[in-house]
Amino acid sequence: MTFKQVELGRGGPLVPQLGFGAMSLAGMFGPTDEATSFATLDAAIAGGITFWDTANIYGMGISETVLGKYIAEKAPQITLATKASIVPGPPRTIDNSYDHLRSELEQSLKRLNVDRVDLFYAHRHNPDTPPEALAETMQRLIDAGLIGGYGLSEVAPGTVARAHAVSPVRAVQNEYSLWSRQPELGLIDLCERLGIAFVAFSPLARGMFGEVSIHPDNMREGEFRRVNPRFIEPNYSYNLAAIDGFRDWAHGKGWTVAAAALAWVLARGEHVIPIPGTRTPGHLNEWLGAADITLSAQDMAEIAALLPVGFAHGDRYSDSQAASVERYC
Repeated sequence: MTFKQVELGRGGPLVPQLGFGAMSLAGMFGPTDEATSFATLDAAIAGGITFWDTANIYGMGISETVLGKYIAEKAPQITLATKASIVPGPPRTIDNSYDHLRSELEQSLKRLNVDRVDLFYAHRHNPDTPPEALAETMQRLIDAGLIGGYGLSEVAPGTVARAHAVSPVRAVQNEYSLWSRQPELGLIDLCERLGIAFVAFSPLARGMFGEVSIHPDNMREGEFRRVNPRFIEPNYSYNLAAIDGFRDWAHGKGWTVAAAALAWVLARGEHVIPIPGTRTPGHLNEWLGAADITLSAQDMAEIAALLPVGFAHGDRYSDSQAASVERYC
């Protein structure tokens, strides 16, 4: 069975309902190399996962460069998205200006070995930039033929509605998974009403919903998960215990943990497109069974009992990590 094809926003290209997040290819979560990255991308193509998502800041261009080399060598038929607007610090800032976004986009296109991308996100929204002005900037990039459409990331519903009224938003990308449920407070519904794709990043809870949950001791020094509240004790142990119950449940169904967790996200609506990430083909292949899973009402009830809304201990970001994220509740 293959993943359902859905619109990437109303009138946008058809993409599989499961995408690939390429941040891990930059070594953000551990060492990798070009051969392993290429094998991972080969596995994505073989599994029908042809909607790929990256950003200029992933390894400061490394992820885009790896993808660009793969595209130049193998010419895959893919739908491609990238992002810009985060300016590394210290201090870290957000720049939504036309000059900045155009310059960063042009550099991304060179690294990716393409003339345009299908989707270009403002990686974060600067509160000093009215959403209407940001939408006008993105429309200029569309008119210039550099992007097929634009998206917003880690934003509140009000920002989306205001930008969309000026120039239609193709996609909104926010964190969403069984342990990060904030988008259910209006954002997913708004996207459905407006015909916007909701692209769910970290749908496997940053490595927790795997056959073995990631452990803080196995994270490299300096990695942002080491200071993420959900991975710090005692929160980590509480979270692991809850997810272990879900792991046993998924295995009892004959499913991988990743496939079951992704099936839950896919069930939230046809406009919801999760983009898990990995740096190995083995982990990617654990996702593929999600295409064969149709969760019943009983399945959903059992999942809700195992992992009720709000089960996660600790915020999804530390205060410093959340500094550029729009909060709306």
